[in-house]
Amino acid sequence: MRYVIDIYGVLVPALLLWIIIAYVLSALLRRIMQRFDLYRLVWHRALFDFAVFVCLLGGVVYLSEYLS
Repeated sequence: MRYVIDIYGVLVPALLLWIIIAYVLSALLRRIMQRFDLYRLVWHRALFDFAVFVCLLGGVVYLSEYLS
């Protein structure tokens, strides 16, 4: 796994890109949950959103090994 990605001469930490991807996925999932009113099943919305983000980030980092 590479820890630094070169984007047109700018070295960007790989974790920053994975965080951005996980945030976008988390935002999409949040909208879907709001649309179908699934948050009524959640005890603490902010804690649940953070846990989903951490799980998505772990999945993205795990899958990044196969992409590079």
